[in-house]
Amino acid sequence: MMKTFLIPKLQRRFALSEQGAADLIKGCIACVAQDISFMLPVGLLYYFVMDIMNGNMNKSRVIFYAVSALACLFLIFIITRFQYNTTYLATYVESGVRRISLAETLRKIPLSFFGKKDLADLTNSIMGDCATLETAFSHYVPTLAGSLISTTLIAICLFAFDWRMALAAVWVLPVAFIITFFSARIQEYFNRKSVAANVALENGVQECIENLQDLKANNAERNYLSGLNKKIDAVEKRHIISELGTALFVVSSQLILKFGIATVALAGSALLVRGEIDIPLFFLFLLVASRLYAPLEGALQNLAAVISTKTNINRMNEILDHPVQTGSDRLTNKGYDIVFDHVGFAYNTGETVLKDVSFTAKQGEVTTLVGPSGGGKTTVSRLAARFWDINKGKITVGGMDISKTDPETLLSLFSIVFQDVTLFNNTILENIRTGRKDATDEEVIAAAKLANCEEFAAKLPDGYHSMIGENGCELSGGERQRISIARAFLKNSPIILLDEATASLDVENETLIQSALSRLIKNKTVLVIAHRMRTVSGADKVVVLSDGCVAEQGTPGKLMRTGRIYPHMVKLQMMSREWGIS
Repeated sequence: MMKTFLIPKLQRRFALSEQGAADLIKGCIACVAQDISFMLPVGLLYYFVMDIMNGNMNKSRVIFYAVSALACLFLIFIITRFQYNTTYLATYVESGVRRISLAETLRKIPLSFFGKKDLADLTNSIMGDCATLETAFSHYVPTLAGSLISTTLIAICLFAFDWRMALAAVWVLPVAFIITFFSARIQEYFNRKSVAANVALENGVQECIENLQDLKANNAERNYLSGLNKKIDAVEKRHIISELGTALFVVSSQLILKFGIATVALAGSALLVRGEIDIPLFFLFLLVASRLYAPLEGALQNLAAVISTKTNINRMNEILDHPVQTGSDRLTNKGYDIVFDHVGFAYNTGETVLKDVSFTAKQGEVTTLVGPSGGGKTTVSRLAARFWDINKGKITVGGMDISKTDPETLLSLFSIVFQDVTLFNNTILENIRTGRKDATDEEVIAAAKLANCEEFAAKLPDGYHSMIGENGCELSGGERQRISIARAFLKNSPIILLDEATASLDVENETLIQSALSRLIKNKTVLVIAHRMRTVSGADKVVVLSDGCVAEQGTPGKLMRTGRIYPHMVKLQMMSREWGIS
């Protein structure tokens, strides 16, 4: 019953795995046991004082109390050890599981999700939010649950001794918790503002580092850093307000708890004077009251901390609940023709990119996508590889509906060379090996030679084992592009997607890369995004995209005779070639 009801609720409420939810329950039970074990010495002391007052102390009773004290100490040690393992150690394991779960979900989410999220926000979710919840589940949630349950059990026991004294001791508990609970909305608001300020600052710092070159080139550093300082001040301000807002309610609740000891003393004194209770019972309630409120003072702080985690949990659940791309892990394609059949697509922003796109990129041919900027060329190539899911129509590869194929399985058919190359702070060899992780050094070097990487690798101190810096900062644009092409050679997939790999290169690098690309695309299905018309001249088919539709398609020669947009684009580029500074 607990597994079917409580565990799913905890998973949803705290963004936990099933094992994490089970461990949280164990941690709460351990904290209850620990709090109750701390009350055992109080009971032992009560009976010890009773025996002294009644004159029942003898050698055997002294031995009994000594052994009982040691037994209590040993029991507290065992329970505390169990509590540590089920809260702290289990939480650290769950924290790792949570980060992996977030990363795995992000890996399967359509790329359209990332269009409305910036890198700083996602980094904050995986690192910052996880760290916040790690602290909550190791320090706050189990101890809060333990305090509440153990206090309830102890309060019930107190009523068994004397209901009047018990009432004097426990009346402050619901009042203190009501004050804290009523602060939930305010604390959540403060925390939401703090998280937003943190994300804005992280985004600003990251943007500053990434664009430092442009800021320096435009003498804009001072203005940008001035804005960054304001974001730092905003974070400081939000955290101070959040702490003050939380403290206002927590301190008020803790102050209420202090009245509990006073009411126990006053009520006990009145009842003692009237002879309605004896001194040992009065002493017992004073002992219990002094011990009863100590864990609850911490529990109120914990409750405030747990309430404030709601924003962090909601941010993580937004990722975990997002629909992921699924499909069969078996390829059923017959050949490698790519067919777009009345495809429509719009981003989450509502911006319609493709309205009605239909064309076929045949196996063994080069199909080039051209058209005005914003016409949907890049979107078409990404949809072919199922980076996003379409809104209407159908895309097939060799007759296989890609929407029913697992994206990672589908991508085994594709080698993609982007215009913007992403490299890692590693060696040339390992950057190329990204194309196929199980490739031998010999296979990697063979792919590098096909992509003309030998020339620049030989000039570096350690050759192919040279580190190339973050995102290949030690290399030129052409050298980085050739590494990207080497990856595609190494992967050797039957379908090639090229996002104009030579658009921003000098003539020498462009010639080398075009030579490499000619070898890469041989006998494959090739889809090319072209910005330069001379790239199109050798294509088997040209698809002209305009306003989200296929405006024209056919061979370059045919379109020059019958087309409208394509001949105009060719004419404009010829005119731009003749332009010069006079």
